[in-house]
Amino acid sequence: MTECTFPTEWHKQSAVLMAFPHEKTDWGDDLNGALSPFVRIASTIAYKEPLIIVCDDAKKTKELFCDIGNITFVELPTNDTWARDFGPITLCCNGKRKFLDFTFNAWGGKFESALDDAVTKKLVEMGYLWGEYEKVDFVLEGGSIESDGKGTLLTTSKCLLNPNRNSKMSKDEIEEFLKERLHLKRILWLEHGELEGDDTDAHIDTLARFVDENSIAYVACDDESDPHYKELKLMEEELKSFRTIGGEPYRLVPLPLPSPKYKDGRRLPATYANFLITNHSVLLPVYSDETDVVAKEILTKLFPEKEIVPINCLKLIEQGGSLHCVTMQIPVCS
Repeated sequence: MTECTFPTEWHKQSAVLMAFPHEKTDWGDDLNGALSPFVRIASTIAYKEPLIIVCDDAKKTKELFCDIGNITFVELPTNDTWARDFGPITLCCNGKRKFLDFTFNAWGGKFESALDDAVTKKLVEMGYLWGEYEKVDFVLEGGSIESDGKGTLLTTSKCLLNPNRNSKMSKDEIEEFLKERLHLKRILWLEHGELEGDDTDAHIDTLARFVDENSIAYVACDDESDPHYKELKLMEEELKSFRTIGGEPYRLVPLPLPSPKYKDGRRLPATYANFLITNHSVLLPVYSDETDVVAKEILTKLFPEKEIVPINCLKLIEQGGSLHCVTMQIPVCS
């Protein structure tokens, strides 16, 4: 009998996947500026953990780094750089990896995505990802789901029930489908919470994150004049109503909301919830904001055994995403 689990992000990782910007991506107008946070993120990961970088020119991309032996460069065509959403969603089944390759349609057909949707299959075929592979005819992005490793999935209705994803399925059908494919016991649905400037229709990784099986860090807003105030307060009340598998309230840890950041009059989705947990550190997106220090202090207490590494992600949010969005961890399953 096959026994599978959907591991947490803090589960031991064998590697992290990234896709680097090139001239044909949305970063083409300022490629050098865009590469700066990507190189910083990649170097921090690769210092202690294997990293796979998908890029259009391996030789040119390799020249961006000092001699770091932990990086594998793979030449593949991509539309963009959001590996969290088109990378594999990995299960651990009887001690082996199973890569689920869900359909990626660029958050409901907002952008071109055919090249990105093909990346996971090509990485498996080329031997860079080792494990069982399954193509799943269902639209799902990695940034839209959070696992506690014990059979609980945390997600948002605004994303998973959006008609631009799987419009022919009801909420009950979607829930049962995901329970079966991801081997879940239950799904916790957030009905509220969304950030201005977010193209994803309220990805959970911009709002609330499991930091252990009994604790959730979430974006909080106490400024009544901020347009986010009402929605985030309603989200906070929902989180207070959730219970762990053991029936206890979750330990809720509020993260500050950075002061508004804008480009061309449009507010950008700056969020500290978009951090990445790796084997040895937690990479924290920061935004040249006075709340950066507060966010770092909070994560230091949440992850006392890991180094907290702040990385300026002001450039990333110009395109609607942040640090977690450009990475996808590959777990160890043995």
